[in-house]
Amino acid sequence: MTPDLYALSLITENRAGVLRDVATVMAKHEANIQMIQQSIICTGPHKGDAYVYFEFEECGDHGVMIAEMLEIPSVLDVTIYPPFSRIFGSRVIIIGGGAQVAQVAMGAVNEADRHNIRGERISVDTIPLVGEKDLALAVDAVARLPRASILVLAGSLMGGEVSRAVDRVRATGIPVIALKMAGSVPEHADLVVTDPIQAGVFAVMHISGKGVFDINRVRGREF
Repeated sequence: MTPDLYALSLITENRAGVLRDVATVMAKHEANIQMIQQSIICTGPHKGDAYVYFEFEECGDHGVMIAEMLEIPSVLDVTIYPPFSRIFGSRVIIIGGGAQVAQVAMGAVNEADRHNIRGERISVDTIPLVGEKDLALAVDAVARLPRASILVLAGSLMGGEVSRAVDRVRATGIPVIALKMAGSVPEHADLVVTDPIQAGVFAVMHISGKGVFDINRVRGREF
């Protein structure tokens, strides 16, 4: 069975060595860290301090581990949460031109709503972009996004470095759906779909735990 995931956030002083000190406590309690996010707080009473978020596999006594973290002089606060995967679940990422992105999102959000009512957790993220360089950077970044499960490229013209970025994302195990468009991207995608609304529906159906659509069974096809 897959171990349960837990999450905790810390507010700490913004100085070197904090992450090491916290990770040492977690390792002592055999908490297997799965994800880390760290940022500087820009507003509020803790402005200038650091915010650190961990997701980790089940360990022993959480209360003892948290108590030991609070003994670290630079740690100001510790809070435990359910992990993002339990709250938001899998993510559909949609990148491309504004009008096409909006249409793909319409299909994806409506389909996700149908699945989420039945107990799933599927979220949809969009970013309208233009320009080969910006698009390629955004596509490459998808592989680094937590919980990103599928990418939809929605535009009228994509190719060049974007196509090479698509290959790199697919190599990480994230499937790519492309709208039918000019340029070489459709030749590199797992699936090409003419209707943007249907592309969004296909994306959600593929990552759904209850859907019967599997992109691997139609890879290379055009609809």
